Amino acid sequence: MQQQTHLRGCVDYPVVFTEAPCTPLHVRQMVSELLFECYRAPKVSFGIDALYSFCHNNQKSALNTGLVVSSGYHCTHVLPVLKGRLDAKNCKRINIGGFHAVTYLQRLLQLKYPGHLSAITLSRMEEILHEHCYVPDDYMEELQKWRCPDYYEENVHKMQLPFSAKLLASAVPSEEKQERRQQQLRRLQELNARRREEKLQQDQERLDRLLYVQELLEDGQVEQFHKALVELNMDSAEELQSYIHKLGMAVEQGRQRVLGDAIDSKPQTPEAVGGEQDDMEGMSEMDPIYSEEQTETEKVTPNVQTMFNMAEYHQMYLGTERIRVPEIIFQPSLIGEDQAGLAEAMLYILDRYPQEVQQELVQNVFLTGGNVMYPGVKGRMEKELLQMRPFGSTFQVSLASNPVLDAWHGASSWGLQNAECEEGWVSRKDYEEMGGEYLKEHVASNCFADIHLPKPTFRSSAPPVIQETESDSLNPVSAVQS
Repeated sequence: MQQQTHLRGCVDYPVVFTEAPCTPLHVRQMVSELLFECYRAPKVSFGIDALYSFCHNNQKSALNTGLVVSSGYHCTHVLPVLKGRLDAKNCKRINIGGFHAVTYLQRLLQLKYPGHLSAITLSRMEEILHEHCYVPDDYMEELQKWRCPDYYEENVHKMQLPFSAKLLASAVPSEEKQERRQQQLRRLQELNARRREEKLQQDQERLDRLLYVQELLEDGQVEQFHKALVELNMDSAEELQSYIHKLGMAVEQGRQRVLGDAIDSKPQTPEAVGGEQDDMEGMSEMDPIYSEEQTETEKVTPNVQTMFNMAEYHQMYLGTERIRVPEIIFQPSLIGEDQAGLAEAMLYILDRYPQEVQQELVQNVFLTGGNVMYPGVKGRMEKELLQMRPFGSTFQVSLASNPVLDAWHGASSWGLQNAECEEGWVSRKDYEEMGGEYLKEHVASNCFADIHLPKPTFRSSAPPVIQETESDSLNPVSAVQS
């Protein structure tokens, strides 16, 4: 029963395991230990996914020479292949991949549409990236085209974000809301009318008081007149006469407004009093709760709300973002990365070979990986090679038939064709004899470096060795007794 339980979790068939180019030995050692010790796999083969895709698309010859460009989710590799074998010494990696493009697009749209932060998710950005972005042949020239309004209108893409229809219905006021608003407006106008009457009464009392002081001067009561001026904080009779004139005009205008409100069926809001009344202390015109401008704005508000389009508010316009995001593969400085672009890395690798080998490599430039599925990436690579290669030289750029799944198809084909062979397979006996970092090379594998990892040392149970010095020999009590 224990043996059946032990065999239930085993893998009784060969395993093809993909790894990154130039994988560290300790990583392969841990994977081998897991597959052989835990899952009891009979044999394991390690290979590079980009090379599996390269072999799957070049099945006519096993000894192909070419330059493989593999751009995945986290990084991009440039792998030179010479006569069917990887030249590991000249491989280069760029730490730019699909993840960086997605996060860059998300950051751009969040800055452009701060009101839709919750709707600009990574999953939605991945969908936009694969469906709407493209790689132009000339980035700067394409940016100049986008500056033209006509070109922008023809090529901009509109994205509709999800929104709730209930919000749209609530934005349009109903007849009940309009009637309630009119009732509230009438109550406020009645309140303004009462306040105008109270203010008119106060102004009339103030005017009577000033006229009484003026009568004191006419009757010859000069001392009482000056005392009254001091109480009113006035300096002369001319100032008193000016205040009486201004206050009389204000009282007359107030009477006309009150009379107009009584005649008209609809109450009207008061008009602003002239600027001269602002100079009078205590005689500033009453500030109504609702002015005429506020009333007109209130009447226009329902029409504005009915014209608001909630669906259009939840739209995103994709303009230059369609080309700025994929460009980070060729210009990592756009996202602040101090790295060489893809074209620079390819040129650096080619310069490390003689001219004859360079010509062989550029005759088969192979693009694979999910991050090379943008429209126009093949044409951009051809233009970059045309700029870096000598005049009159030829080159060939090809794209994987399925950049995402060709690695799996290539690994599956290789595993089925070489299932009975020993080449490329690490058996359990090889694992126990050579260690977990051991690798058997094949057309899609890394190069094996015969470097044995140090095994962990364990503390022994033997007593420690004590070296006797002159001081120890003179002082036998200091010796350690085990």
